[in-house]
Amino acid sequence: MAKNLVIVESPAKAKTIEKYLGKDYTVRSSVGHIRDLVKKGLGVDTENDFEPNYEISPDKKTIVKELKALAKKAEIVWLATDEDREGEAISWHLLEALDLDESKTRRVVYNEITEDAILKAINNPRRIDFNLVNAQQARRVLDRLVGFELSPVLWRKVKPSLSAGRVQSVAVRLIVEREREIEGFTSVSSFRVVAHFDLDGKSVFQATLTKNLKSESEAQIFLEESSKSKFKVEKLEKRPGKKSPVAPFTTSTLQQEASRKLGYSVGQTMSIAQRLYEAGLITYMRTDSTNLSEFAKEGIKNEIISSYGVEYHKGRDYRTKNKDAQEAHEAIRPTTFDKHEIDGENQNKRLYELIWKRAVSSQMAEAQLERTTVTIDVSESSLNLVAKGEVLKFDGFLKLYIESTDDENEEEDGMLPDLSEGQDLNLTNMNARERFTHHPARFTEASLVKAMEERGIGRPSTYAPTISTIQKRTYISKEEREGKERSYKLI
Repeated sequence: MAKNLVIVESPAKAKTIEKYLGKDYTVRSSVGHIRDLVKKGLGVDTENDFEPNYEISPDKKTIVKELKALAKKAEIVWLATDEDREGEAISWHLLEALDLDESKTRRVVYNEITEDAILKAINNPRRIDFNLVNAQQARRVLDRLVGFELSPVLWRKVKPSLSAGRVQSVAVRLIVEREREIEGFTSVSSFRVVAHFDLDGKSVFQATLTKNLKSESEAQIFLEESSKSKFKVEKLEKRPGKKSPVAPFTTSTLQQEASRKLGYSVGQTMSIAQRLYEAGLITYMRTDSTNLSEFAKEGIKNEIISSYGVEYHKGRDYRTKNKDAQEAHEAIRPTTFDKHEIDGENQNKRLYELIWKRAVSSQMAEAQLERTTVTIDVSESSLNLVAKGEVLKFDGFLKLYIESTDDENEEEDGMLPDLSEGQDLNLTNMNARERFTHHPARFTEASLVKAMEERGIGRPSTYAPTISTIQKRTYISKEEREGKERSYKLI
């Protein structure tokens, strides 16, 4: 029998870690939590300082029996559950349920499953952090108090099998409030003027009126004035600009970007990320920190210089805006940076590539731009037209990665021909198209996660299960809707 028993959370992780530690270590999995609040009654003694009452989960009794037998034979038991609050609580529950001798028990943490990280963790054990344990217990007790008290009200007033929760009910509230905004929204129309100019048949570019016109009569008047006008470049402004890369992924930004770029649901993203983590390919996937270790920054630097050149590297540190973030943790990143691609299922490969590109690009140089604004004089009108464009002088991080957004920008700056102040322009056509203001967009899974994070609702570990629960309870339905055709005026 091995002298050391190492207990982790998942069977896949156990297999990976066992091969790093050798024959003196037996690695077993608790398969997640082994204890929870008792099912019968509230499970919390509200008269005695809200003392929780735990029981071993029925489906974990066999696992607990096996772990207890192995622990008795081992000289040292290593509790190697995840490094977050849930992981700390699982280690404490194991200590209690298995009747472990604290003097022969070690708590070890790591944020990636590599040989170096695991051996470093074994060489630097600590005691269980009861601040983290108590934080997890407080949230679990609040979950039970809210759910136990409010769910029966829903059963009586609405229908059976519904549930309320500390996080899920607030998430539903956000969605309801957004729906009320949509129902109360009144659309307003205006007219956007677009003009096309031809430069001696060599190139065509587009300019727009600096503001939308409020009515059809205003648009008609401006078009009539323009039909009698001459056009020339009144002012030409060129100024340098730059774009900086975004921080490496946190849990929420990974969920949002995987939704926008890959079309993955929040739950799907977390499931794939879990597999990548347990295979030793990425760091821990439940984090709200944008930090990178010195080891990671050095690895990224070497990869950028060897792949793109020294001019593409610029080291930088990131700090999250969330005041509750656990900055000691790292952002989500690959465990090694020379592995651009991985083998296996296509879904895993695509998510790994996204994580790799985001982490590497975060340490790349800014993109250098030249932004041009052309003001065009309309001789018979007091209003001016404006054309905007930008030229990419140095691609920097854009060579590797461009972040997606939830906002649809249909008026992005394009390329402009060479122009000079005072130059006469030849108008080829001009139109005024009626446009309508849009109601706020309904939430996608990605934008709901963003809204929850901005308001401090839930934690990285709760986003996916919360969204899954409110869909299962049919509080919300996830669907695609055809847009409604709207008639508009074109002058």
